[in-house]
Amino acid sequence: MAIRHFCMGLAPLLAVALLGCTQQAKSAQPAVNVAEVESAIRATDAQWLATVKTRDAEKSASFWSDDATIFAPNAAPIIGKQAIRAYVAGAFASPDFSIDWKTDKVVVAASGDLAYGTGTDVMTFKTPDNKLHTEHTNGVVVWRKQADGSWKAAIDIWNAAAPPDAAKAAASKK
Repeated sequence: MAIRHFCMGLAPLLAVALLGCTQQAKSAQPAVNVAEVESAIRATDAQWLATVKTRDAEKSASFWSDDATIFAPNAAPIIGKQAIRAYVAGAFASPDFSIDWKTDKVVVAASGDLAYGTGTDVMTFKTPDNKLHTEHTNGVVVWRKQADGSWKAAIDIWNAAAPPDAAKAAASKK
């Protein structure tokens, strides 16, 4: 009987000890080097911009993940690599199309497998009425780490930036 009470008293202690080991194993994962991840994403972003400047639709589309979604203003979402490739090829088909962007901020998730970048873009293109138009936008890209360790854009969204005069006025009110 004494052995039974001893074992019954020992069982909760054993459970607590095992739970502690489990918790310790979870927290024993290596910490994410945020600066290193940010640097990798910024390098990928710079390669992406350089590739876009070559107007190679296939290579440019390779920077989006296979299941990526683009949310362009006033348009239906563009979902998946095939649709994105067609969208990019359509933009590049116009000799007047150009894009440039600057990523201002990259924020890395604690897990190290997701991040987002914010920045500004300048796009020039012909409108449906054949007028050349330059648009200044604000953008967000959600980056996802791939199985091979590379980073790809999973979500790409942008909207019109405030006109320069309105942006200056808003900044002066702060």
